[in-house]
Amino acid sequence: MALIKSISGIRGTIGGKPGEGLTPVDIVKFSAAYGSWVLNHTQNPKIVIGRDARISGEIVSKLVTATLQGLGIHVIDLGLSTTPTVELAVPLEDAGGGIILTASHNPIQWNALKLLNNKGEFISDAEGKAILDSAEKEDFTFAEVKKLGKYTLIEDYIDRHVAHVLGLKLVDAAAIKARKFKVVVDAVNSTGGIAVPKLLRALGVEDIEEMYCTPNGLFPHNPEPLPENLRDISDKLDKGKYDLGIVVDPDVDRLCFMNEDGSPFGEEYTLVAVADYVLSQTPGNTVSNLSSTRALRDVTEKRGGEYQAAAVGEVNVVNKMKETNAVIGGEGNGGVIYPESHYGRDALVGIGLFLTHLAKSGKNISMLRASYPNYHISKNKIELTPEIDVDRILEAIKRKYSKQPINDIDGVKIEFEKEWVHLRKSNTEPIIRIYSESETKATAEHLASKIILDIKEVISGS
Repeated sequence: MALIKSISGIRGTIGGKPGEGLTPVDIVKFSAAYGSWVLNHTQNPKIVIGRDARISGEIVSKLVTATLQGLGIHVIDLGLSTTPTVELAVPLEDAGGGIILTASHNPIQWNALKLLNNKGEFISDAEGKAILDSAEKEDFTFAEVKKLGKYTLIEDYIDRHVAHVLGLKLVDAAAIKARKFKVVVDAVNSTGGIAVPKLLRALGVEDIEEMYCTPNGLFPHNPEPLPENLRDISDKLDKGKYDLGIVVDPDVDRLCFMNEDGSPFGEEYTLVAVADYVLSQTPGNTVSNLSSTRALRDVTEKRGGEYQAAAVGEVNVVNKMKETNAVIGGEGNGGVIYPESHYGRDALVGIGLFLTHLAKSGKNISMLRASYPNYHISKNKIELTPEIDVDRILEAIKRKYSKQPINDIDGVKIEFEKEWVHLRKSNTEPIIRIYSESETKATAEHLASKIILDIKEVISGS
């Protein structure tokens, strides 16, 4: 069993003993702490909730709903929904916050509560710590019987979300319809199976092959949209009857595309392609996290904009986007954040922008991918014994490469011309994660190996 408490929410495996897994006791305590925070920090005793399709979702939703009502909070339940749909709904419903019941790309035994503020954006570090402290101390008071909260079910918010995407200035449904795209969708049997086909039909796509689009929560493969988990859609595309594939994770905030031959477009390049299109229409700045591909910087500078890197984590990317007035940003895991829509990763917005870009380019999807700088990222980690001081290791590496450009806002990132390596310590275990990127896979792996040897030398020297 596992239970992970973080500033963004609580995540764990269903079952077990309280405090060791995501049990009803833990769900109630955490929901009560968050609900109390909303009551203390906003004038709106109203919270929007929505869930992905995982099989524990209904039980978790009932526990969260009853707890919030017990605090005197009005619950607006979107039912089966997506993370970005809930994010959009919070300000539209003038709510004090929102809870998304999803463990994102985690396997079927996991679930989680992700917390939003009254803008529909993820809560800050300080706010998350305050809520965790409140849950630990059980610092909350429930309402008297005549002051219990109300409950409202609204089941058409995905339709509203689709209409919102079509209303975006840079989404051109007519151009998409004219291309007559033939599309395969893998929604891993979660709520993307509802949302993505609806969006595609609204955009004028008529030929849609729906793979794993039944929202029953029975994931047919590991739900993280990585190439090794997408063999079925790859095989379907390899038969040559379709123009592209679209893959989303269970809560529909991560997005990746597959080329017409079944090869991956590259999750890192989802944001690159969307940003290229947005920048071609609205010049400006971009942001991604430190572990994302350099290709976004290349595309941004080519379009006359300025690129900035943020610490890993959606809330950090959003803060940097606001600070730099970025017109587009996101993360290399296929997360597109388009401020013209809202400050949250949104696969539906990403699909609308990407298909418009592809339609207007006149290219097929593999040709579009070939038009961007080609980089390769190598992902590694070193497991350490608990007594090793990870911060001291990172400081030693920073000193060794002090003549190179270094960014230390989140671990240590070292630049080498068009190559980089990023070292981050894990927040939950004694591990150093090492990401490296270069124009060839072999060079990226060589760079990672070199840094790993440096780390081992520091450890042996201590």
